[in-house]
Amino acid sequence: MRAGRDARGGDEFASDGQSAPHTDTSDTTSLPDLTPAAQAVTQLLGAIGDERPGAPTPCPEYAVRELLAHIEGLSLAFRDAARKDLGPTTDTSPTASLPVLEGGWRARIPVRLDELAGAWRRPESWEGMTRAGGVDLPAAVAGRVALNELVLHGWDLARATGQEYDPGEASAAVSYESVRPTGDDSLRDGIFGPPVAVPDDVLLLGRVVGLSGRRPHWRPGD
Repeated sequence: MRAGRDARGGDEFASDGQSAPHTDTSDTTSLPDLTPAAQAVTQLLGAIGDERPGAPTPCPEYAVRELLAHIEGLSLAFRDAARKDLGPTTDTSPTASLPVLEGGWRARIPVRLDELAGAWRRPESWEGMTRAGGVDLPAAVAGRVALNELVLHGWDLARATGQEYDPGEASAAVSYESVRPTGDDSLRDGIFGPPVAVPDDVLLLGRVVGLSGRRPHWRPGD
């Protein structure tokens, strides 16, 4: 679950003139939909040329190929977490080793992303307990963590490959609740870097990016 760990990326964001919402993530009467974010990541894959896999990303420990492998791995892990199909995919920490990108990823990762989104469309997926990254947690939390992973790592991939990216306002709102300071900074340790200041009037995705510890205006080569 390395969502933004020690990453220092950023973007230029137009103003929406609104404050970020304080969504109550304990409310399961309106369940998040992972489909828009999963589709937004899928749309990035087709434009990644053969020369790109070694390019840097906002995640210092990942080149594009490792980021792609991580996205595939988290898709499998959180798909199985939704299904309560606990085993190797849900028990392995994402920090255990550097992810390795296997051949055929262009065809395979979109399928994994679609499976991930589909698994969390089932209301029962949000009930009870599950496991991801070797950590037992409420399923309602795991689903939001999965969505946050898609939003942030989709942004990382878009920035690394020079593409536009929009996971949708609803996805950004859920992600915002995952990254905003809560008064207990220990909850952020090992997951996000220190928040990076961005103007108050930027779009919600821009605020999410800054709160996750990504440096505004990151470009490959920074």
